[in-house]
Amino acid sequence: MTDTRIETDAMGDMPVPADALYGASTARAVENFPISGWTMPREFLRALAQIKAAAAAAHRQARRLDPALADAIIAAAREIVDGKLPLGSLEKHFPVDVFQTGSGTSTNMNANEVIANRACQLLGASAGDKARVHPNDHVNMGQSSNDVIPTALHVSAAVAIRKSLIPALRALQDALTAKAKEFDSVVKIARTHLMDAVPVRLGQEFSGYAAQIDGAIRGLAPALDRLCELAIGGTAVGTGLNAPAGFAQQVCTQLVQDTGLPFRPAANYFEALAARDAALYASGALKSVAIAMGKIASDIRLLGSGPRCGLGELSLPATQPGSSIMPGKVNPVLCESVIQVACQVVGCDAAITAGATGGVGGLLDLNVAVPLIAVNLLTAIRLLSSAALAFTSKCIYGLAANESRCRELIEQSLSLVTVLAPRIGYDRAAALAKQAALTGQTIRQVCLEQNVLLAEELNALLDARAQTE
Repeated sequence: MTDTRIETDAMGDMPVPADALYGASTARAVENFPISGWTMPREFLRALAQIKAAAAAAHRQARRLDPALADAIIAAAREIVDGKLPLGSLEKHFPVDVFQTGSGTSTNMNANEVIANRACQLLGASAGDKARVHPNDHVNMGQSSNDVIPTALHVSAAVAIRKSLIPALRALQDALTAKAKEFDSVVKIARTHLMDAVPVRLGQEFSGYAAQIDGAIRGLAPALDRLCELAIGGTAVGTGLNAPAGFAQQVCTQLVQDTGLPFRPAANYFEALAARDAALYASGALKSVAIAMGKIASDIRLLGSGPRCGLGELSLPATQPGSSIMPGKVNPVLCESVIQVACQVVGCDAAITAGATGGVGGLLDLNVAVPLIAVNLLTAIRLLSSAALAFTSKCIYGLAANESRCRELIEQSLSLVTVLAPRIGYDRAAALAKQAALTGQTIRQVCLEQNVLLAEELNALLDARAQTE
């Protein structure tokens, strides 16, 4: 049986594992919410600890906290940020389920207790010595769960987008741009409605993919800006009750120093607590990234289909055996991984949308679905970041064009007749295409057989590369 100690909160005594840094409030939450087994993401917990450290620094500067006490709180919080808490993993000390009180009060108190107890240890006292470091009076000074948890949501998401997702997407864009240049000389048949269309260069298609990712990155900029508005300082309902003057700006200034991101107090605290519009906007931007990546992955998968009985215009790098029953089969597994991530991100957006909706999470003066929104937003960012990096390194870099296959399919395409329409008229061009389809001939063969144009002029018009300029 695990050794325990007794800690107390406003509801009385509560047994806590002896080696846990959390206290009674956290232990109650663990008992109350045995829902999913999912704990709050590490990115969120790190942001929460950064906020606690910034708050303690602000209180120390304003002489509201004894310097030694503030330094111990800051040091304990920094151990969380750095993932260096003693006696086990971060998850051991932060065991509260995602599906908890919708304000995230349980997670805020979890952080307050862990930081207070660890600060006690750093000061030479025992964990649980509230006379030395109190989770509410000291660690949570000037704060409420209602402004701290939305602030942690914004900080963690903004940092993850700036430092993980955007670099991963830039690497993907650069790789696609490089392939666009590499494939510029490869002329192939385009397809609209999955049917043969006019010629296009493979490089042109890839330039479109690179532009899609560039557009997705640019779409993240306004989302990032909105996330940099923080609820800290609004306390319980937006009035700022118990938050000292200048406190919010001091916390934001410290967070700017810590992260390099332009965090600032919210323009309107009532919106910052009651609504989760910035997170919803960011989720929409992430969904756009997901759709762009999914479309590109789907196209590459289709262009590489075969290798002999499909389109076969691209050769995808072989990364693993594709079948447990068919020897030699190799599948477009990286593309499929990206497509699944795209689907999951759309699902995350649906959950965030529900959580932000009035009558569900957005109720009167406080949104009560913040943990749900946080875990889905951070999951989407993490999945997209990882998928972009894997897709770039294990698929895009190794793509090769099958030029002979591209030439073969162009010559067989009935849509080559399109370029003749201005010269011979639409109806006659359509008749030539119909005859070629019936006889199995190429457009060139039918035209030469019927002396539609002189061979020299016909060959000039049917030059597929010239049609792509």
